[in-house]
Amino acid sequence: MDPRPIATEFAPKAIGPYSQGIACGDLLFLSGQVPLDPGTGTLVRGTVQEEVARVLDNLKAVLEAAGAGFDRVVRTTVYLTDLKDFEAMNEVYARCFGTHRPARSTVQVSGLPRGARIEIDAIARLR
Repeated sequence: MDPRPIATEFAPKAIGPYSQGIACGDLLFLSGQVPLDPGTGTLVRGTVQEEVARVLDNLKAVLEAAGAGFDRVVRTTVYLTDLKDFEAMNEVYARCFGTHRPARSTVQVSGLPRGARIEIDAIARLR
């Protein structure tokens, strides 16, 4: 049950000393994703919905690299720099997860890496 790093070129490279994801036993721990374009490494600036979609695409890429999908996610944490963005975030999040409803916390924070206004991390099961 040794931890195994998960990495994919379809999600942004880690911008610090961490892994995109770590598989350990039947669990997958996904590092927080901000709306970075994986091809350019630049922050996507647009509507909240566009930024949330980019974050979720990044998480999806790491999930897929580990052989999982959104249906395997059991827990997420959403970090917003302004809770006024909650409804817009929730709209895209709900579309992405469909009828699957993992446990979730949503918190307002004073800042995020690269000046992002949203970050999401997740825990998923692999089997």
